[in-house]
Amino acid sequence: MTNIKVIAFDADDTLWVNEPYFREAEDKFCALLEDYLPLHSVAAALFKIEIRNLPLYGYGIKGFMLSMIETILEVTEGTASLEMISKAIEFGKEQLNKPIELLNGVETVLDALKGEYRLVVATKGDLLDQERKLQKSGLEKYFHHIEIMSDKQEKDYLKLLKHLDCKPEDFLMIGNSLKSDVLPVLQIGGNAVHVPYHTTWAHEVVENNVAHDNFSAIASIDEILAILKK
Repeated sequence: MTNIKVIAFDADDTLWVNEPYFREAEDKFCALLEDYLPLHSVAAALFKIEIRNLPLYGYGIKGFMLSMIETILEVTEGTASLEMISKAIEFGKEQLNKPIELLNGVETVLDALKGEYRLVVATKGDLLDQERKLQKSGLEKYFHHIEIMSDKQEKDYLKLLKHLDCKPEDFLMIGNSLKSDVLPVLQIGGNAVHVPYHTTWAHEVVENNVAHDNFSAIASIDEILAILKK
């Protein structure tokens, strides 16, 4: 990876904690509807509606909130009380107000890489929420560019590279999702490093192993420093 000029980092569950907060909200939500369906059935209904709504709402907490409300209406066949709807909104707002918990090694890595590479945030999600989290994190000072993407497909990365005036072979993406942070980048000729997180949303799970010359997997983000020196 001696030719790398731009290093992009995913944000949620790569720089800071995110998915456990969704799981916490989902558990509360499923308990809210346990008089109607078993917990696992509520979770399945919510997931199905979330996926159905992705083209409309995109990724993020606001879309999750709307999907919770729609799930309530569907599961209760329109008989839900306003209090139940209010609870779902409350769960979402609690998420939006969560503190930012940086993952171990993140600031050490960014401090070591700043000045040697152009550092970028490339993350999916709601624009306002991701901007808020970045500001709360105190990490803005490390980054040359912030890209909050509606999705992370090949075309989205090509658009980012064009904006950065960067060739794919000079680009490295670091993230916790094989589906979003690794596979599309490899497909366009870029480099990718997977840093797995202990909790992953089902929609982002990839079962197949990745074998590619431009791919590496590490156990923690600070291992990237050794890889870049090879």
